[in-house]
Amino acid sequence: MTAAVDDDLWSAIGDPTRRRMLDLLLADGDGTATSLSERLPVTRQAVAKHLGVLDRVGLVHAAPAGRERRYRVDEAQLARAVAQLSSVGAAWDARLRRIKRIAEAIQRGKDQ
Repeated sequence: MTAAVDDDLWSAIGDPTRRRMLDLLLADGDGTATSLSERLPVTRQAVAKHLGVLDRVGLVHAAPAGRERRYRVDEAQLARAVAQLSSVGAAWDARLRRIKRIAEAIQRGKDQ
């Protein structure tokens, strides 16, 4: 693998609600806990907690906006996550190709 896997980052992305929040933030450019909670099946408090997790791993950053905070996706950190996923996927593809070659060799040996 070319990119080291960041377990905290993938733990944060592993939650479906947080992935949906990232989708919404990417589509809208930014958002608040209130605006996101209006579009998700969770409370504003739950959204705020999820945003805290995403913020801790660097996937979103907040800026004060009156009494609320506006969150925006950190595209560099998201690109890092995508690179990690691609790297892990490529490693698993290589493993599966090796397993297939071994299985085919075993089968050829049985056929002889």
